[in-house]
Amino acid sequence: MRVAVVGHVEWIRFARVDRVPGPGEIAHSVDDWEQAGGGGGGAAIQLALLADEASLFTVLGDDDLGRRARRELEQRGVQVHAVVDSRPTRWAFTQVDDAGERTITTVGPKLRPRGHDDRLPWHELAGMDAVFFVAGDVDALICARRARVLTATARERDVLERGGVQLDALIGSGEDEAERVRPGDLEPEPALVVTTSGRLGGWAQPGGPFSAAPLPGPRVDTYGAGDSFAAGLTYALAAGVGHAAAVQFAARCGAAAITGRGVAPQRVDL
Repeated sequence: MRVAVVGHVEWIRFARVDRVPGPGEIAHSVDDWEQAGGGGGGAAIQLALLADEASLFTVLGDDDLGRRARRELEQRGVQVHAVVDSRPTRWAFTQVDDAGERTITTVGPKLRPRGHDDRLPWHELAGMDAVFFVAGDVDALICARRARVLTATARERDVLERGGVQLDALIGSGEDEAERVRPGDLEPEPALVVTTSGRLGGWAQPGGPFSAAPLPGPRVDTYGAGDSFAAGLTYALAAGVGHAAAVQFAARCGAAAITGRGVAPQRVDL
């Protein structure tokens, strides 16, 4: 199976703290590390663990963080197709508390790929079994629709509304105001709309409520769980399973990611 992600990459600086500090307080970290992540990067790493081939269409800054991000993504099995931009690579500071919850602060603009930029091999998307659209312009969305299956994050609502393409699945978080979705929000209406709600599971339309999958190991942190869920759903739909089975598989991917440190998707068998 050949799959791809169209989206952004962020360089993530993690710090583990007892609790996230309140206004005026100081927190002392007990561990810190750095990884390539972001919505596009995390989903691409998950898909690289599931599919025969996983590509990422993205933009990276012409700087050390951009080069480090490319190297790490490639080392983790992702085929990176990246435009090099004069703007700096976006980075984020992520605090992980004792409960494993992550709190993220991003620094710099999101670098979105553009579908009319011929430095990216957009023609390759026509041969993909599935594409997950995380960030990009309308032209990039239209290019992504050439794939057999197209899923998208609800965070790019404005692009999705203007693009007007048929989605096989629209995925959003009920815990994030920017990602809350309802059937009827887009025209044409997606074949499947999934709203996740962390430990509560979520809601699929069609399908109704679904439960969160049990964790396959100790809870470490929640960073990237939503990205792994979306990537797992994309892969399962491309594999041809029904909506209910695809959502269940996605939940297992999201749960597995919680058992790893930072950007830590895990291989899950369908």
